[in-house]
Amino acid sequence: MEGIKISKKPKLKNPYLIVAWPGMGEVAFKAASYLVEKLKAEEFASIPAQEFFYLTGSEVKNGVLSAPALPQNKFYYWKNPATKIGGSMPAGRQAPYKHGEKAGGHDLIIFLSNAQPDLAKAQEYSERIIRLAKNFNAEMVIGFASMPQAIEHTQEPAVWFTTTSVELNNSLKKYNLNVLSEGQISGMNGLFLGIAKKEGFKGFCLLGEIPLYTIQIENPKASLAVLGVLSKILNIQLDFAQLIEQAHSMDNEVNKLLDFFKLGSQGTTGPIGEEEIEKIKRTLSQLTKLPASVKGKIEKLFELARADATKVNELKTELDKWNVYKEYEDRFLDLFRKKKDKDN
Repeated sequence: MEGIKISKKPKLKNPYLIVAWPGMGEVAFKAASYLVEKLKAEEFASIPAQEFFYLTGSEVKNGVLSAPALPQNKFYYWKNPATKIGGSMPAGRQAPYKHGEKAGGHDLIIFLSNAQPDLAKAQEYSERIIRLAKNFNAEMVIGFASMPQAIEHTQEPAVWFTTTSVELNNSLKKYNLNVLSEGQISGMNGLFLGIAKKEGFKGFCLLGEIPLYTIQIENPKASLAVLGVLSKILNIQLDFAQLIEQAHSMDNEVNKLLDFFKLGSQGTTGPIGEEEIEKIKRTLSQLTKLPASVKGKIEKLFELARADATKVNELKTELDKWNVYKEYEDRFLDLFRKKKDKDN
């Protein structure tokens, strides 16, 4: 397919397309990444980054500057067990269907990018995603986003929604969501759904509330809220244990941050310095960058690769999948150094 690298072409039934990019609170990206992990969705295609992204900087770790890398734009698929049991959706039935109703289910295509593209090229970029969706006869487009509100981080976030049609709006009201009747969803998480509508797709966006004072901090609680609603709409089972744990940990870290603001770094009243703010933000970022299960899997693969060189490729694939190769680069290269020393 022109402009898309396809490694395999799965046979999918009644697929829905889910899309996500980073944004405020990382609500969309976190939700889609967690979905890929828990459903064990398989990568099958990608969009080359060179045409839509440009390098913006280099990462520094332990005082060493690394070579810049372009973002990843990957498609994953998940085959819903319900599509094998329930048959096709009854004629004239409008999805999403009622929670618990066995209407044959929907397979999923999940498009996940770890960066926002050059929005001047958003139309062409979106058309490539849409081209693949049409090729697989996708029936619906689903997006996620954040909804900054004057709430406390300790509150359970509400979920808002907007859709491409009044009919679909009415269909989603039964889930007791808040309707986004006016406003704007910025970036690709909002823009793509509008472009998809112009191409004839139906779709909806779920927006998780985040406190106004935490818009630059990853918010797993909001991601959990939107995935909870999505699981009901699609009638799929998800294990939320790790996301719940991350949400609790983040609440605790934000509490510490707020106490720090109130008391100052030395326990006395006074303004917090920029250096302290950046240190806390880095701590919060590191806390939830990877799900615990993924970190565990990577560590296990390192153990296997040290004993069996054939596992190195599997390890590299996992690091690339989560875009964390640079963080593990020294350890990864050590595998080859130790092998060379052993051979000598």
